Amino acid sequence: MMMVSRKIVSSLQFFTLFYLFTAAFASTEEATALLKWKATFKNQNNSFLASWTPSSNACKDWYGVVCFNGRVNTLNITNASVIGTLYAFPFSSLPFLENLNLSNNNISGTIPPEIGNLTNLVYLDLNTNQISGTIPPQIGSLAKLQIIRIFNNHLNGFIPEEIGYLRSLTKLSLGINFLSGSIPASLGNMTNLSFLFLNENQLSGSIPEEIGYLSSLTELHLGNNSLNGSIPASLGNLNKLSSLYLYNNQLSDSIPEEIGYLSSLTNLYLGTNSLNGLIPASFGNMRNLQALFLNDNNLIGEIPSFVCNLTSLELLYMPRNNLKGKVPQCLGNISDLQVLSMSSNSFSGELPSSISNLTSLQILDFGRNNLEGAIPQCFGNISSLQVFDMQNNKLSGTLPTNFSIGCSLISLNLHGNELADEIPRSLDNCKKLQVLDLGDNQLNDAFPMWLGTLPELRVLRLTSNKLHGPIRLSGAEIMFPDLRIIDLSRNAFLQDLPTSLFEHLKGMRTVDKTMEEPSYHRYYDDSVVVVTKGLELEIVRILSLYTVIDLSSNKFEGHIPSVLGDLIAIRILNVSHNALQGYIPSSLGSLSILESLDLWFNQLSGEIPQQLASLTFLEFLNLSHNYLQGCIPQGPQFCTFESNSYEGNDGLRGYPVSKGCGKDPVSETNYTVSALEDQESNSKFFNDFWKAALMGYGSGLCIGISIIYFLISTGNLRWLARIIEELEHKIIMQRRKKQRGQRNYRRRNNRF
Repeated sequence: MMMVSRKIVSSLQFFTLFYLFTAAFASTEEATALLKWKATFKNQNNSFLASWTPSSNACKDWYGVVCFNGRVNTLNITNASVIGTLYAFPFSSLPFLENLNLSNNNISGTIPPEIGNLTNLVYLDLNTNQISGTIPPQIGSLAKLQIIRIFNNHLNGFIPEEIGYLRSLTKLSLGINFLSGSIPASLGNMTNLSFLFLNENQLSGSIPEEIGYLSSLTELHLGNNSLNGSIPASLGNLNKLSSLYLYNNQLSDSIPEEIGYLSSLTNLYLGTNSLNGLIPASFGNMRNLQALFLNDNNLIGEIPSFVCNLTSLELLYMPRNNLKGKVPQCLGNISDLQVLSMSSNSFSGELPSSISNLTSLQILDFGRNNLEGAIPQCFGNISSLQVFDMQNNKLSGTLPTNFSIGCSLISLNLHGNELADEIPRSLDNCKKLQVLDLGDNQLNDAFPMWLGTLPELRVLRLTSNKLHGPIRLSGAEIMFPDLRIIDLSRNAFLQDLPTSLFEHLKGMRTVDKTMEEPSYHRYYDDSVVVVTKGLELEIVRILSLYTVIDLSSNKFEGHIPSVLGDLIAIRILNVSHNALQGYIPSSLGSLSILESLDLWFNQLSGEIPQQLASLTFLEFLNLSHNYLQGCIPQGPQFCTFESNSYEGNDGLRGYPVSKGCGKDPVSETNYTVSALEDQESNSKFFNDFWKAALMGYGSGLCIGISIIYFLISTGNLRWLARIIEELEHKIIMQRRKKQRGQRNYRRRNNRF
């Protein structure tokens, strides 16, 4: 009995030693293969992989390597600053690899077909690299794969049909690539799939009906492609679906009623397609819905009352459709609503006061509709409100006067209504205000200098109102410190231009390209219309783009302040249609990025400063209908302006008004010198000719008489005529050459 037990113990020891030996041998082979791959990296001094050395234990010491039973089971070197390719990766030497994570590196090149050798692979993550080429169909042979994440690369070509054979797959993420072609119908075989992300590619064709067979699907993201056709009704079978993203495609027809039966849905994004028809009544069943995006389609009808049953809604986004009717009063019952955007539709009637009950509301946008009546005063009490946009409606009455302390407003746009009376002083409580557009109303007030205390105000647009009086600053040391756009045009402001205001515009003294986007920029873009280059231009996301001063069409008088030249960030300067006098300040030549300068219809005199010729970005110039005189400066941009930029200034000379400028000494001197040289040349030619003739007179007299006698006696005078003709031709050609040189010189002067 003792002998048997000893034999058993010895056998166990042998097998244990044999196992440890083979395991150590196997991991050594795997380690060698991994080191060969590492040797191909472009950054051999990678600190993350410094532990990868032949003398260390791969299973215990190497960064990102995990072994099981002595064999490499997991390779996770995400965010390890690897710069290399997969061409030398040991696909054949890692038969027990289950988890491969190479994400967030700088791996380029293609995915080799040898990846099909990793037959035990369960998790594959190559996201956020520089991988290009096509997806090898050999991936379809990795039957144990549960997760594929290759998003945010440069993959192209078709999605292999073979991927649809991976029945164990739960997550497939191929978004943010350049994949093309149609979505394979075979994907409908992956019944365990819970996440399907194919967004931001170049996929075309229709959405396969088979996608509706993926009964385990919880998130479907096909947005930002070129998919067309109808939304398949089969998607209504996905009763576990929580997020459906089909936005920014070319989908058409009506929204299937079946979508409304997805009772688990929390996010529905169907915006930026060509969907038409009514909003399905079945949408009232989606009680868990938090975000509903139907923007930029061709939907018609009214807002259905059942929308008010969606009490979990936080984002209701339907701008740019053909919706009409009145705004439902019951919207005020959706207590968690944060974004309510219905702009660019045809809503009519009054704005319901119940919206003021939405204490979480951050964006309220009903701009570009047909709403009328007064703005409810209680709207000033929505302390959470960041964006209030009612531009281009038919609202009347006064602005809300009760903006409270702690007001969160960042953007207030009431442009293009019929609002009257004064600008409410309570706006002074909105210390975060960046954009204030009250233009094109009937406001009757003096310039609201108290707005200058708002530290973040960047856009002030009060154009086309009944504002009046002089613009005078208060005694505050800091006023309008961050202002970038000020438009006071088409009012009745008078007296001198506000020099003291210009001196305070600190935000225009530097060219700032680093301004942050507002927190709401995902759901709302600030926009403003400016007059530039003689045309109205709508600028979107204005806060970091344009710097504008527009004081045109008022009653300002006096001089243009030279301090304007210190505001070097200005792109558009318009003080036209006033009664300004005096000279154009030469300091405007310091506005190096100025694109549009409009000074027409004033009483400006003197010469155009030569310094303006250095404005290389200047695309539009209008100095017409003033009293300017002298020579028009010549420079790279000035040669592009036509005569209408200067019309109504009878004293101006030079290109393009006239051919020459009398005060151009260089041009006149060169013309005179050229003429003298021409005369001199002709005189010299004739002198040389007669000298030669006289020198030969004595010796050739007899010969000459004999020749003449011979010619006369024979009647052959053609030889003498030919000599005279050649002499005449030579004189004419010399004169033409000089005249051509003069014309070319004048053209060069006019061009510059």
